[in-house]
Amino acid sequence: MTSAAPSFELLPGAAGSPVILHVPHSAREMPPGVRAGIVLDDAGLERELDHITDAHTARIAAEASALSPVAPWRFVNRLSRLVVDPERFPDEREEMLAVGMGAVYTRTTHRAPLRPADADPEPLIARYFRPYARAMTDAVAERLAVTGRAVIIDVHSYPTQPLPYELHGEGPRPPVCLGTDSFHTPPGLLGAAREAFAGCGEIGLDSPFGGAYVPLEFYGTEPRVSALMVEIRRDTYMSEPGGPAGLGLAPLASALAGLVDALTG
Repeated sequence: MTSAAPSFELLPGAAGSPVILHVPHSAREMPPGVRAGIVLDDAGLERELDHITDAHTARIAAEASALSPVAPWRFVNRLSRLVVDPERFPDEREEMLAVGMGAVYTRTTHRAPLRPADADPEPLIARYFRPYARAMTDAVAERLAVTGRAVIIDVHSYPTQPLPYELHGEGPRPPVCLGTDSFHTPPGLLGAAREAFAGCGEIGLDSPFGGAYVPLEFYGTEPRVSALMVEIRRDTYMSEPGGPAGLGLAPLASALAGLVDALTG
């Protein structure tokens, strides 16, 4: 569970591609110093990683990139979201603080203690969250400078059955959920996603998870940055909770490649 790998990686795509596939929750890796601050034993931590990790989503993004004639850029988190969650607000704006899952989690998916109640999140935010946010901001700014626009496609997955931490788990759980933002998800982007994933089963909007990630520097102010979250129900492509990928992965990667192609053309 230890790693000397960088905490994130920007994998270059085609120079003229505006698309960034963002994969924030696929990894299980954790630096030893971070592991020391978690109260779960090793078996408990492995179970929690099974539940909280969006397993194989980095592979889905990689295979989609390989299939795309104009390869997208990929921004991939190489550390577990139990280190920091780069998609959370790092302050009181984050609604998931209500269940101990702000930028630095203090509770598990089953609302049990993950870190001591008095744990200071600031060292982890300074070491991991802020550099990640700066690098993602720079990646989007570069796409804007080169192509005049940037399209962020978040690649996520979610469990078939709701977990206790979910604030909105009572809603529909379709095979593909598209998370949208009122400012950054234009109708054309949403329509392209619906068409691309049409063969993957029912497509829902913003349930059980909604919204789309945009770096704060551009959020709500830069219309040239568009964004969409693709949430894939895990039983469609893997054994739950943390098992291997299955035959359903390849069609999903192909569908994602189709979306990339539609956004690039």
